[in-house]
Amino acid sequence: MPSPRPQEHEEEEQYDVVVNDEEQYSIWPAGRDLPPGWEREGTRGAKADCLARIDEVWTDLRPRSLREHLARHGR
Repeated sequence: MPSPRPQEHEEEEQYDVVVNDEEQYSIWPAGRDLPPGWEREGTRGAKADCLARIDEVWTDLRPRSLREHLARHGR
């Protein structure tokens, strides 16, 4: 039996949506330890579903510290 194409495997693999201190989002393979500074956002699923969640919640791509700096300086 031939092995599945990489794209087919991605659809079966589960991912977590993760977020860092700067409120930047990414996906991470479910069940793996997270790198320092990242935490799970609460969404788990197929890669496409996780990326759709990120599109939904991450509407301002600027890091949190930049947004706060600009807000303090009236920009």
